Amino acid sequence: LSPAARTGLEALSAVAVRPLLEEALAREGLDRLFGEIELPLIPVLARMEATGVALDLEALGVLDREFGAEISRLESEIYRDVGHEFNLGSPKQLEQVLFYELNLPKGRRTKTGYSTDATVLEELRAAHPMIDKLLEWRVYTKLRSTYVEALPSLMASDGRLHTTFHQAVAATGRLSSSDPNLQNIPIRTTLGRRIRRAFVAGAPDRVLLAADYSQIELRILAHVSGDEHLRDAFARGADIHRETAARVLHKAPEDVTADERSMAKMVNFGIAYGMSDFGLSSRAGIPRQEAQEFINTYFATYSGISYYMLHIKEVARTQGYVTTLLGRKRSIPELQARNPTLRGAGERMAINMPIQGTAADIVKIAMIRLADRLRDEGFGARMLLQVHDELLFEVPRDEVDRLAPVVRETLEGALPLDVPLTVDIKVGDDWEAMTPLTRADAVLAEAAEAPVESLAG
Repeated sequence: LSPAARTGLEALSAVAVRPLLEEALAREGLDRLFGEIELPLIPVLARMEATGVALDLEALGVLDREFGAEISRLESEIYRDVGHEFNLGSPKQLEQVLFYELNLPKGRRTKTGYSTDATVLEELRAAHPMIDKLLEWRVYTKLRSTYVEALPSLMASDGRLHTTFHQAVAATGRLSSSDPNLQNIPIRTTLGRRIRRAFVAGAPDRVLLAADYSQIELRILAHVSGDEHLRDAFARGADIHRETAARVLHKAPEDVTADERSMAKMVNFGIAYGMSDFGLSSRAGIPRQEAQEFINTYFATYSGISYYMLHIKEVARTQGYVTTLLGRKRSIPELQARNPTLRGAGERMAINMPIQGTAADIVKIAMIRLADRLRDEGFGARMLLQVHDELLFEVPRDEVDRLAPVVRETLEGALPLDVPLTVDIKVGDDWEAMTPLTRADAVLAEAAEAPVESLAG
C-alpha cells in the first residue's frame, strides 16, 4: 500500500472501532475524563510539538569543552591512582581493577561477574580515593554523551528541538516525551541543571517563563488523606519539611537543624513511593534503626497518612484498581501475586497512583485552560514544554508582567483541593538562569500599569 492508502485505511479503521471504544469508556466511567481532558489536550500538545524549543549551540559547545577537560583530568587521576590505563567504560576491566588489583570488597554478583553499578560504587566510596573520581567521571560522560553531544544532531532546520508527547504510555496518566525526551533534562544536581542553559528563548525580544507547582503531590496527599497536621501546615503556608521534623522530633521549628529538615524532606517526598527504613538510612546516611524510628514516629504523628495508606491498599485489593480524584483508573494485578516482591510493588502503586495521577490530571487541565486563555486574551506567548509539574513558555518581554498572573491564577485554580495549590514562577533568557517572579512583583507591575486617578476625584 502507498503511504496515502495506508493513512486512509488507518482512518477508516479508527472510525469503525469508535463505537466500541466509546462504549468501553462509558462502561469504565472514563468517558468524561476522555472527553474533557485527554481529547482537548491533543491540539495543545500538537502546537507544542510544532513550536519546539530553541537550542543554543554555542552554550553546548562551551559545556562540551568544559566537560571534556574534566573527563580528561579525572581519567588521568584515576590512572595515576591505579597505576596504569584501562577502559573506564568497560565493566569487565573495571571489575578486574576494583576487585582483583585493588582487592576492594566484592558486592553483588551477576551473570557476567561482580557488579560495578552505581549502588556498588556508592558502598565502596570510603574504600579507595579513585571511587569518588570514577563516580564523577560517570556523571560527566553521561551528561556529555546524552545531552551535550546528542542534542545538536536532533535539532531541526528551524534551530529548535521538536519532541513528541505521549498521552497513553504512563499508567498514572503522566505525559511522556521522546525523540528527544525533553522531560528527562537533568535538574537534581547543579552540574545536570547546567544542561538547561542551552535551552533559550528563540529571539532577543522574548524570554522563557517557567511555572512550577510547589509540592503538588504532597498537597494532594494532604487532601486525600485528610491528615489534619499536614492540611494545617499547608493552610498556614509553613515550611512543611521543617514543620514535619519539628513534630516528629518533638522540638520547636526554629530549633530544627538543616540535617533534620533534610531527613524530613526525604520522608515527606518518599512516603508516597513506599520509602523504607533501608531507603531512608541509605539516603540520609544514618543507622537503619534510627531511620525506622523516624518513620514510625512520622506515621504516629501524621495518622491520617497512615490510615490512607492502609485504606487504599485494602481498596485496591478488594476492587483490583485505584483511581485519581477525577476517576482515572489503574488496575493493579500485582496485589494478587504470590511473589512478595511483586505484591510490595503493587502496594506502592496503590498508594502512589491516586496522588501522582491526580497531579498529572491537574497539570493537563491547567494546560488546556491556559492554551484557551493565551488564544482568547491575545497573548503572543507560546507553551513549549511540560515537565511533569512544570510548564515552560516562550514569552514576548513586554508580556511577562501581564502573563504571569494569568499563568499563576490558572494553574492554582485548576482543581479545588482542601489545601491551596501554589505555583512558583521564574523568568530568564535561558532555562537555567531564571529569576523568581513573586506575587508582589506581579502586584507592583499591575500597579505601575494602572492609570493614576486624580486626588480631586
